[in-house]
This record gives sequence, structure tokens and C-alpha cells, in this order.
Amino acid sequence: MALPMDQREGWIWFDGELKPWKDAKIHVLTHGLHYASCVFEGQRAYGGEVFKLREHTDRLINSGKTLDFTIPYTPDEIDAACRLVLEKNNLVDAYMRPVAWRGSEELSVPGRNNKVHLAIASWVWPSYFSVEEKLKGIRLEWSKWKRPSPETIPCKAKAAGLYMICTLSKDAAMANGYADALMLDYRGYVAEATGANVFFVKGDEIHTPDPDCFLNGITRQTVIGLAKAQGYKVIERHIMPEELANFDECFLTGTAAEITPVSVVGEYNFKPGRTCEAMLNAYNAAVTPKKVAAE
Repeated sequence: MALPMDQREGWIWFDGELKPWKDAKIHVLTHGLHYASCVFEGQRAYGGEVFKLREHTDRLINSGKTLDFTIPYTPDEIDAACRLVLEKNNLVDAYMRPVAWRGSEELSVPGRNNKVHLAIASWVWPSYFSVEEKLKGIRLEWSKWKRPSPETIPCKAKAAGLYMICTLSKDAAMANGYADALMLDYRGYVAEATGANVFFVKGDEIHTPDPDCFLNGITRQTVIGLAKAQGYKVIERHIMPEELANFDECFLTGTAAEITPVSVVGEYNFKPGRTCEAMLNAYNAAVTPKKVAAE
């Protein structure tokens, strides 16, 4: 069994200072725990550099603003803290989790009088699969939960509360022998997996759901740029579930998942092929820090 997250060794940046991993604690009556006034990021370091660090930091700050709180650090301070955490923990290739939340000054639905905290942790979390394993494709089932209307949730924020139905969906999928679940939105269109965006391939066209009620992932945006640079036509649109019968390949994108090909979605089958392999190779090249030639 993996070592529990609260029993690991290392250092966590917590409200402006480095603390021993096991000492980075909050009170049980914290507003973020009870009322989900909490936002976070998932980002990866490759070769000692956090990929698209400023984009992640900006999204973290904007997510807080969407939940009506201000993170009390500048983007430069947050970026520097992320780099410090990597250095202090002697990490080169790692996953990183900045998280901001309202504290425990008061415990009721209003949260304006609660202090906003920020912590940053990092640990080794290898890619889910090797390239060879990824090209076999993972299996997804349909989730019974749907992504809600943007009139009911702050869908552009990476907010903790929005992941409750993702946890329920993934746990159910794994119990049924699947790796993950694919969710529809409130209108019945294909939306996303529980922690990753989804793409479908037909010939030289790549189709992906329009992120109008779920997070437009930074990895998603990166992959769209890479695909266009390789000559693919990328189409962002609403996709009905029955349209999956018309696609040849399918893959997921996300910080943790990186690029993960899919072989099954419910009753639909796919065969990871040329496009999945091309996007895997392009993404791996994009996240690898460029070596500066010695003078």
C-alpha cells in the first residue's frame, strides 16, 4: 500500500514558509472543508521545470476570484514558491499541487471573514502508463452523473466542490472494471472524463467537446496547439454520444493523465493508432525542457 499522504517526508510551502510535510495541518472546522471554498491546481515538473507554470498560477488566482476570494500572493510569489518546493524536496520530475482555501475564523455559509490560505506540495507521481501501455488504450464507462449547467456552478474555476461527482463516477467505474468514466453534460452532450478532457479522431480531423460547461484544461489547450501545428484540423463542438460510432481513435488529456489513448467508451470501441502516437510524441517533446547548448 502506498504511504498515506499525511505521513510522507519532505517540505510543503504553507502561507509563506516551508513546513515539514507532517506539520502542514489545518483545523477540522475549516470553511474550505465544510463549504468547499477551495481551489487548486494540478501541474507537472519535467526536468526541474514546471510546465506552463504561469498559466497554472493565473488560473489558480482566477479560480479564487470566481469563488469571491483573493489569494494573498502575487503571481511571481506563487511561481517562486513552486520552484522553491521542487528545490527543497530535491525533485526533478514531479507532480505539484497548489491549493488555496478559506480558513477557520468563522463556520457558516458566508465566508468573507475567513482568512485565505495557500499551500503548495509536490511529490513523485509518474505517468500512468508507458507509451507502449498507453497505446493499448484504457477502458471507460458512461457516468450516471452529468456536468451541470454553468448557471448552477462556477464551471470555469478549478474548484474542489466540482469534483464530488468525479470521485463518485471514477469510483463506480473502477468497481466495474473500468479505468475511468466519461461524463455527459446537462444537455446530453459528451463532456469530459473525471479529471481529463476528451478528444476523438476521424482521419485528419480531431473533434473535442466545446468546454462551455466544464474546465478548458491547460493540457487540452496545449494539445490543440500541437495538433494544429502537425496539420490536423481541430473542431471544437457539441458531440452527441451516438456520434462515437463514427470515430476511429480517442484519447484523454490532463496534467495527471498527460495524453492517454482510449480503447473503449461504454458500447463503443476504438483502436489507438497513428494520431494517438503522434500526439503522445508531440506532447512528450513539448514538455521536455530544451537543453541550452554549451558555449
